[in-house]
Amino acid sequence: MMAASLLRRDKKSTAAHLKADLKRTDNSSGLRQLQELLDSVLNPERGSDPEALEWCKWLLAGGDGFDEFCRTVRSYDNATLCGLVWTANFVAYRCRTCGISPCMSLCAECFNNGDHTGHDFNMFRSQAGGACDCGDGNVMRESGFCSRHRLKTGENVPSVPRDLLLMSEMVLPRFIITIIQYLRDGYTEPESAADRDLQKVLQQLEPHISFLEELTKMGGAMRTVLTKILTNQQTFKELSMGQEENVYAKRNYEKYLSALKSSGLVSVEEKGAGGAGAGATDTPAGAGALSLLGATAAASLEDSSKEEDQDGLQGVGQRKRVKLSSSTKDPSIMDTLKHKCFLEELLFWTIKYEFPQKMVTFLLNMLPDQDYKITFTKTFVQHYAFIMKTLMKSHESDTMSNRIVHISVQLFSNEELARHVTEECQLLDIMVTVLLYMMESCLIKSELQDEENNRHVVVNCGEALLKNNTYWPLVSDFINILSHQSVAKRFLEDHSLLLLWMSFVSFFQGMNLNKRELNEHVEFESQTYYAAFAAELEACAQPMWGLLTHCKVKETQEYTKTVVRYCLETLQMWFDAIGFVDEPALNQLTFHLPLHRYYAMFLSKGVKCQGLDLDSLLPDQEMLMKIMVHPLQIQASLSEIHSNMWVRNGLQIKGQAMTYVQSHFCNSMIDPDIYLLQVCASRLDPDYFISSVFERFKVVDLLTMASQHQNAVLDSEQERPMLEGALTFLVILSSLRIHLGMSDDEILRAEMVSQLCMNDRTHSSLLDLIPENPNPKSGVVPGSCSFEEMLSAVADFKAPVFEPGGSMQQGMYTPKAEVWEKEFDPIMVILRTVYRRDVQSAMDRYAAFLKQSGVHTGNPWPPYKERTPLHPCYKGLVRLLHCKTLHIVIFTLLYKIWMDHQNMSEHVLCMVLYLIELGLDNQVQDDKVEEEPCIEEHCHDSWFPGTSLLSNLHHVINFVRVRVPETAPEVERKRERERERETPPSTSSESATFGQSSRRLTGNWRENLREAQVFSLVAERRRKFQEIINRSNHEASQAVRPKSSSSRWLPPGSPPQLVTEILEIRESMLSLLVKLHQKLSAKQNSLSLSWLAEVDPAHHAHGDGLTAIERILAKASARSRHSKRCLQEICGKVCPPIPPKKNSPGDKKSMDKEERRQRARERQQKLLAEFASRQKSFMETAMDVESPETDAVMDVGSAEPLDSEVLYDCVICGQSGPSTEDRPTGLVVLLQASSVLGHRCRSDTPKRLPTTDEEHIYPEDTCGATNDVRLSLMQRYFKDSSCLQSVSVGWDGGVYVQTCGHTLHIDCHKSYMESLRNDQVLQGFSVDKGEFTCPLCRQFANSVLPCRPGRGIETPAWHAPSNKSMSTLVKEVEDLQEQLGIFPVSASVKQRDPILAESNLSKEMESVIKDIKNTTQKKYMDYGKNPGSPDNDFLFMYSVARTNLELELVHRGGNLCSGGASAAAKRSCLNQLFHVLAMHMRLYSIDSAYNPWTRLTQSTHSRETEFCDDERPEVPMLFRDVPSLLIIFILTMPQPLRKEHFTCVVKVLYSLQYTQALAALSIRFSREERLAWSNTGAAKKNMPNSDKSWESLLGHVISELTKAKDVYDTNSEEALMLSSSVWSPQSIEFTLQQFCLPFLRLSCLLQHHLYGDSLPGCQVEEEFSLLTGCLSLAGSVQSSGSMSSAAGLEWNLNAFDLINQWCSEVIDLSSSPSQQSVSLLVQDPQWAAPRLLHLPDNYNTIFQYYHRKSCTSCGKTPKDPALCLVCGAFVCLKGHCCKQQGVCECVLHSQHCGAATGIFLLVNASVIIIIRGHRFCLWGSVYLDAHGEEDRDLRRGKPLYLCEERYRVLEQQWVSHTFDHINKRWGPHYNGL
Repeated sequence: MMAASLLRRDKKSTAAHLKADLKRTDNSSGLRQLQELLDSVLNPERGSDPEALEWCKWLLAGGDGFDEFCRTVRSYDNATLCGLVWTANFVAYRCRTCGISPCMSLCAECFNNGDHTGHDFNMFRSQAGGACDCGDGNVMRESGFCSRHRLKTGENVPSVPRDLLLMSEMVLPRFIITIIQYLRDGYTEPESAADRDLQKVLQQLEPHISFLEELTKMGGAMRTVLTKILTNQQTFKELSMGQEENVYAKRNYEKYLSALKSSGLVSVEEKGAGGAGAGATDTPAGAGALSLLGATAAASLEDSSKEEDQDGLQGVGQRKRVKLSSSTKDPSIMDTLKHKCFLEELLFWTIKYEFPQKMVTFLLNMLPDQDYKITFTKTFVQHYAFIMKTLMKSHESDTMSNRIVHISVQLFSNEELARHVTEECQLLDIMVTVLLYMMESCLIKSELQDEENNRHVVVNCGEALLKNNTYWPLVSDFINILSHQSVAKRFLEDHSLLLLWMSFVSFFQGMNLNKRELNEHVEFESQTYYAAFAAELEACAQPMWGLLTHCKVKETQEYTKTVVRYCLETLQMWFDAIGFVDEPALNQLTFHLPLHRYYAMFLSKGVKCQGLDLDSLLPDQEMLMKIMVHPLQIQASLSEIHSNMWVRNGLQIKGQAMTYVQSHFCNSMIDPDIYLLQVCASRLDPDYFISSVFERFKVVDLLTMASQHQNAVLDSEQERPMLEGALTFLVILSSLRIHLGMSDDEILRAEMVSQLCMNDRTHSSLLDLIPENPNPKSGVVPGSCSFEEMLSAVADFKAPVFEPGGSMQQGMYTPKAEVWEKEFDPIMVILRTVYRRDVQSAMDRYAAFLKQSGVHTGNPWPPYKERTPLHPCYKGLVRLLHCKTLHIVIFTLLYKIWMDHQNMSEHVLCMVLYLIELGLDNQVQDDKVEEEPCIEEHCHDSWFPGTSLLSNLHHVINFVRVRVPETAPEVERKRERERERETPPSTSSESATFGQSSRRLTGNWRENLREAQVFSLVAERRRKFQEIINRSNHEASQAVRPKSSSSRWLPPGSPPQLVTEILEIRESMLSLLVKLHQKLSAKQNSLSLSWLAEVDPAHHAHGDGLTAIERILAKASARSRHSKRCLQEICGKVCPPIPPKKNSPGDKKSMDKEERRQRARERQQKLLAEFASRQKSFMETAMDVESPETDAVMDVGSAEPLDSEVLYDCVICGQSGPSTEDRPTGLVVLLQASSVLGHRCRSDTPKRLPTTDEEHIYPEDTCGATNDVRLSLMQRYFKDSSCLQSVSVGWDGGVYVQTCGHTLHIDCHKSYMESLRNDQVLQGFSVDKGEFTCPLCRQFANSVLPCRPGRGIETPAWHAPSNKSMSTLVKEVEDLQEQLGIFPVSASVKQRDPILAESNLSKEMESVIKDIKNTTQKKYMDYGKNPGSPDNDFLFMYSVARTNLELELVHRGGNLCSGGASAAAKRSCLNQLFHVLAMHMRLYSIDSAYNPWTRLTQSTHSRETEFCDDERPEVPMLFRDVPSLLIIFILTMPQPLRKEHFTCVVKVLYSLQYTQALAALSIRFSREERLAWSNTGAAKKNMPNSDKSWESLLGHVISELTKAKDVYDTNSEEALMLSSSVWSPQSIEFTLQQFCLPFLRLSCLLQHHLYGDSLPGCQVEEEFSLLTGCLSLAGSVQSSGSMSSAAGLEWNLNAFDLINQWCSEVIDLSSSPSQQSVSLLVQDPQWAAPRLLHLPDNYNTIFQYYHRKSCTSCGKTPKDPALCLVCGAFVCLKGHCCKQQGVCECVLHSQHCGAATGIFLLVNASVIIIIRGHRFCLWGSVYLDAHGEEDRDLRRGKPLYLCEERYRVLEQQWVSHTFDHINKRWGPHYNGL
């Protein structure tokens, strides 16, 4: 009841009243009242209403206003941490210099307020959200704190008065329980409700949670109160269940309990059921896989034996179940949760609702409170299993993962906390258990090795859990806590945990098994390998690296030993489970052997860092043999994949091979594998190892001396790549030292060199390509000092350049010369290349370097590189190079190469030589004891006496017994010999075993037979294997499968039988090398005796095969006297090689093969050179977009006096001919609308881009705006038709025409367009809009401009200088204007009906006019009062001419000083354009009554009488735009125009322009100055030539204009302010010249294009006199300095009368209503060159201001903000908020600001996009980092600085309208930008 009365009172007084009651010592009544009030206000049954929130705010404030209360509480904030929480996409910073934990991050404010100059920091866009660590000493160094958090603010904050937060302590618990009750109420289990809408519940709660968040932001004092409430167990007990009598609360609590039931990993029902049976029965789908774990967990308590549970599979094909409980110390991990405080239940619901963003932010905002942090972390750990269980079921697992990590990274990055929860809450056990539990759900039977009886299980990579990386949050947390030493040590000391972990790793051992497809291509290429590689890297390798970082010192030896022991145990179990004996299954391949790699990496670390003895960590020989099999299988399969043997498995298998060696994976994949193989090789019998390698690579059959052989497993085209693969692998194996003794710095250097040798690299790609030690705390982190120092040691920086083709170059690093000389290591390159072409690229670059430095010009071989010495533990590896098996292989291959057997290659020889050289450089220490007694079965002993390569080099082999097919040449040859000796046929069967020797074939062939060598790798390997594994006979006979018997050779359609032959060889390796040297050099005795004496191995470092052989021979003779002697003998004998018999097919290709190759090569070179020079000359002519050096291709613009007609080449049909009216030729042109001219300003300095709220850009002062204002002012007062001839438009949206200079027949062009239309492949331009590319130079174009027929016949007469008087000419011009245009007509029609005729030419001209009109938008064409009127059209037409003239001027640098040659001239087609326009404009004849010409040249009688009242006057001559008049006159007179008439027009107009200059100047004078100058003028008026002196003219203008009342007095005050300087005659002369220059330039340019006059270059000062000279204005040219501007005037009437007449037009106005228009006298025709905005140096300035700026039209912060670089407008890219009629804002703006050309800087990406019409392209970035590279999308976040050069290029392309030609990648934007 009381509550009701309280509710009625106003909130403020109630709150004050209650607070007073509660402050008393006896506060029971107050408490009671408060509780009742809250009961009614916060009644959860009422749903969420805003009223309740209002009440809470008032109550907390206790009578004050809530905002006031907030301020008070904030003043007691004692927090020393920032703790600002952000969500995804927030921009934050990370400084590696200041961070202790790699996850450290700072908000922008703290970063900018701290001092990080020179630090290694970057800006990043948060993926999952985060929180600011400023002030937290556990995560970052104090030196990096910002100024606000550096001071320990906590110390000087006063303590909080008790009553301030009294109400909060009372009210908030009720508020929180209300929230919890809502959450309980709204939750439905996913299975039960179809319409489950958790979002709706959350939306209703939104205001409540926001309110809590607001409270946390009040600072430390309030957070303390909240912490107390959230962690108080008593309050929770009281409020959680609700009072007894409250039915709602009871029901609510039951809901909560039932939700809790399913929270354990094991559900409750199953616990009751117990027994293994429970798992087998089908549980409901939702729980399917999960329940299995529970079932066995209960059952396995009885099971004690560890072995069984590895194998205990019930029924084949069923999921395997790991029995966790037996090894988990604490069953509570599996149990349901129990809650003791609000915090725990809040977290529980947060999880149930799948981590709503608001809740997460609230929970994180509380973290700066230490007590809360600890409790919350414990609560989080307690719920950890439940979190992961929910995550697995979630549909939105991505979002949820991010939110989970958002929380966990804040908790686990802190070592103190992590250690605390590891000790108290068994965090590690929980994590490993949950990981196992997760993977349980997707296990399948492994099919590796023994498919039927395989007992091993692996994860199924196709499952969503792996495909979507759902395990990511868990693994990421695990890696995070393992980075703390204290935690990692606990893990390594806990053996049961390690065992569990190993069984987890074994789930990945052998996953994603590939089976080679032998028959047809797979139908569906599975992409599961992504998941597999990601899983191994993240779930196995990264935790491994994490553990390895803590095993660095001797003290940690025990850890390594333990891990190694468990690895071996688990491996042994794995071998047993897959049923592995000794041979890997055929055609199976898995890249995933994490157990092998764990073992390898811990071995390597133990030996390298902890001083452990390798042998103490190795298993017995038999185990080593097993361990070696699978890594070796991978290496062989890599070769098979590259030899296209797996091609039927699709592209994905190549993808796997590439990923395996790729830089992010290689140090967790291929490196450990190769290291493991090196360890095995160093401990196993070398003969066994070598033969295993060749057998795995399937090239055993190839290693025979016979010229033909049969290979059971390879096709012949696969043999060569496989043999190359095997040899390369052996070279890598014996020369790679990454884990065998290189220091970290040496490794880094080698990696860097190998990457730089393949290609020049940018800094960031190099960082990316160098395999870092994946654990962030490990020391060699890319970007650390060692990286930068190393980089500057091995590479030179190439600054970014801009290539004329338009491709942007980044700043690149390129290897220093000495690196190429001494450090280039092709072996490392081969190991690290993802694409085979990179190896070639490295070799090409190496060759280029050698050529350039003059060391070697030919085709060099990979250089041999000295290696770092081996670590003593691995000395055994050298024995590989000194074993008979390898020597026999080398001997055989040398022989085969010398004999030109098939499938040998240069690469094979290269690798063989490399192996020999490695053997010579790595001698085995002589320990003869090892030689075991000779067993008669050693078939290899008969080949070589010992194992040392040095001594075997000169051992001569005489006979070899080989098995060859019957058809082989060897058998044939022998048969021939038989025939020669006419042996009776009866003995032939016997002689089948004869050798090839013809010399000693008498009686002793038996002994030959005895000494002939046999070589069988396979038998040798089997024998060794048996020897090592001395098992019982029974087993051995099983292990060694029967030796390949003849059955192997008889597949269906069997090849010929094999027979044994004996070959006579009589060579040693040395002699073969010498012979190969001869063969390669193609000289008989290429090695003379003297050669040996003076040899110096150092000289032979670089070169080809010859050099390599010489180097080896030199080394051999240097190291052994015996070899030297043999060599001398061989070189002395040098017998010419036996000329090969031509009868055998094998020998056909012998020596002349090389010559043929050589010839072919030369031919090719010649062709290429010819092609290149052709291409070059073509490029010079056609593609020359921006280089003024070369002259125009065909300077269509200039009409040299030619004999008859101009001939044009059609680039389509190739014919050459004149342009006729019936078959006109046209120029390929690109029409584009342009507003470049309109954006010009008066000042030379560009406007700055605003980066603060104070700066603005005012567009009013641009050329376009000024001209618009002028026109509209005229239209207000004057006759419309007259206005439209007094100005030019086209400053904005004018049409610019440019050409590539190629011509084509217009009918050819039409058929070309047809073919384009049918060819749909073309991208980037739209044929329907008439776009195409020039058929010759591929430049973009969209129209064809017809060329005028004839031209040039009457040239001489046309140019003749005239001596007619000025007045005659004026009259002639007037008559010409009266004539109507003569239209071209086709001849045939002329005869019949001259009126109707319209030729093809004129049709084309009309269609071009149509194109021109369609190029720009309607609004840029209709300026008149009545759109579409002829006047309007007329204005548009002559403005097109004006626009093109003006733009050409701009391209020439704004003046004509540079003379004729210019890139702009090349693209110009003004001559043709003029004719097209002129022809069109002749349609409009000017009414002679209004012809401006008469008003310019005759003194007219005043015509006031003619004015009616309503008609507006014409525009006075002094207001008109003179260049426009010039163009109108020229275009409306018949073409071609005689030059004398052109000059006459210019002269007349110059006097008008000059008068305007005087008028404009006089307005700038002060009153006194005007008076003075008018007097001076009056005095000079009567002197001779006064009409050519500006003083008299100026005086006259002033005196005339003074008559008009408004001209001078309107702005006299401002004028005085403006010109404080006094006008001197010089400054007046200069001003007048400047005023007239724009007109003179245009006239001159026009004359140049119409008459082909040249434009001489000059100094800027001389420009005026030069131009007046060109236009023949100056009577007698005086010296440039004293040139007077008035000297050029030529009047045909009395100057003063004419001026009077012009001024009177203005004076008349001043009395009429249009006096306002007098201001039009003030004009200034000069404009500066167009410029883009001036950008700040540092990109951060732009980014910080604009990336959070809200959009002007919709008020939101745009997702992709962009800036227009022309006018500074801020627009939304792709923003739907600002769309108008389906067009997005950037496209709209580009139309409005640039007439469909827009240049936008994307703020969030730092790149520039260009919009041109309906297409757009990414231009690149003008901001580069310190290493000269772009950072697109700001991914790296490094500081970026403006690259002036690039910005200039961008501006240049904008001004010259060449975006379309230079940028190649255009796409349509469909108005969506």
